[in-house]
Amino acid sequence: MTRNIDSLQPEDGATVQPEQIPTAVTAGRLAYGDGTTQIFQPDGSTSYFEAGRQTEGTWSVDENGRFCSFWPPSYQASYDLRWMVEGGAVVGLRFSDLRSGTCFDGRFQ
Repeated sequence: MTRNIDSLQPEDGATVQPEQIPTAVTAGRLAYGDGTTQIFQPDGSTSYFEAGRQTEGTWSVDENGRFCSFWPPSYQASYDLRWMVEGGAVVGLRFSDLRSGTCFDGRFQ
């Protein structure tokens, strides 16, 4: 279930614009290919769920308009964020780590 993005009509693979990042990441729970899930809250907090464990972090949009996450005590990453669209509907987000180039897809549940 997604909220707040149903009126958006991005193309598949299009960059999520900085002003749309908060709406995009808080639209619903994201499920990743490895079975983990994540929820982003409007207050900048995030919860990551893996094998029954929950990890807490924060997210933000930096001064360059990039999506960033922080996981205590010291892990910080910045991502290029792109829309995943199928059949004209937004189905998820594609994250590309700016440092490593690693990509992963999150599909809205």
